[in-house]
Amino acid sequence: MALGNNRRFVVNPGGALTGQCQVPGDKSISHRAILLGAIATGITRVEGFLQGDDAMATLQAMRSLGVVIRGPSDGVVEIEGVGPQGLRPAGAALDLGNSGTSMRLLSGLLAGQAFVSELVGDASLMRRPMRRVTEPLARMGAHIDTSAAGTAPLQIHPVSRLEGIDYAMPVASAQVKSALLLAGLYAEGQTRVHEPGVTRDHTERMLKAFGYRVVCDKATVQLTGGGELTGGLVRVPADISSAAFFLVGASIATGSALTLTGVGLNPTRTGVIDILRRMGADITVEAQSDGAGEPIGNLTVRAASLQGIHIPADLVPLAIDEFPAIFIAAACAQGETILQGAEELRVKESDRIAVMADGLSALGIEVEPRPDGIRIRGGQLTGGHVQAQGDHRIAMAFAMAGLVASGPVRIDGCAEVDTSFPEFVELAAAAGLTIRIEDAA
Repeated sequence: MALGNNRRFVVNPGGALTGQCQVPGDKSISHRAILLGAIATGITRVEGFLQGDDAMATLQAMRSLGVVIRGPSDGVVEIEGVGPQGLRPAGAALDLGNSGTSMRLLSGLLAGQAFVSELVGDASLMRRPMRRVTEPLARMGAHIDTSAAGTAPLQIHPVSRLEGIDYAMPVASAQVKSALLLAGLYAEGQTRVHEPGVTRDHTERMLKAFGYRVVCDKATVQLTGGGELTGGLVRVPADISSAAFFLVGASIATGSALTLTGVGLNPTRTGVIDILRRMGADITVEAQSDGAGEPIGNLTVRAASLQGIHIPADLVPLAIDEFPAIFIAAACAQGETILQGAEELRVKESDRIAVMADGLSALGIEVEPRPDGIRIRGGQLTGGHVQAQGDHRIAMAFAMAGLVASGPVRIDGCAEVDTSFPEFVELAAAAGLTIRIEDAA
């Protein structure tokens, strides 16, 4: 939680979400476009770049490493790629704010550089676990120092060489997989990563879009180091994680009919749609085109009567970032919703199981947090005061709960919404949410 976070959302009950809107660009793809564009040859033009704090942390870090980047201007960024060996020492610690993605992916990219780098962040990021990425990188020969607790600051030292490894991930993680693939670009021989479950594959898709050979065979991804990437045009689709709040809001608010345009429909990210549909949500998908190797389409969602479900284990990694929103849907469904196998939610920007359970309880919902998940019994949400604990996704999830609460919902700790969705309040208000911002001080 960031110190001095005094922004509060206040949502009055009632209303519906209607019309058409486009949420900001995909955060995961925006990060990767900057990183790969920086080490490619030639110019990379990124359209639809997310101008949130997290993606901007990656952009600023690459500027500090000597890359010329123009923009962003209306979501357009132009990157003058320096090639795989063209990065230069930053001269100071790279401050990545609240962005765990930036820290983990840069750990892989910088492990193969010929200079020392230091990665730091805000108080929340400095508490998040990093051994899950530094330990497999060490198997490749990387030299990365962490705190005694395995957290940042990370000191990344140059090594004589990296060697490709054959690594079976103990826990499914797209960030760990991506860090190893980025380090593999600089390693001798092949790097193979075996996943225990499906995770988002944006890195593999974008490497291919930049002309790098990547072999994907079921749960295994492999590449050979020493190749080059070629810059070009990257169109970033709207972020399905940001769209998730509107999918839930329109599902629970009577009279809603909302179309979300240009949303990324990568099959490793659509777990939220599958889960909501299993609960009875009325969501239709109109496929459109591809951008940066990513499928894109429009989503139309209408109000529906939701039912509690036992969330299938195979959908958990496909919706890991969307569970705060899904928990609101569960609170409004008939019967119980049970989630298991989601320990990762404990080590996100907050302990999302504990913080969501506290907030739902404050709004009158029966909830039982568990070590690896949660049980939620649907009911009538009351008005009340909840704490987002500086977690952007929790703040936006409870904002949508305000649509159907019996009284105003006040949410403290909302400043970090700017990390992923700086236009959230404006877009939500335009769609029909009665929301305002206050200074909680």
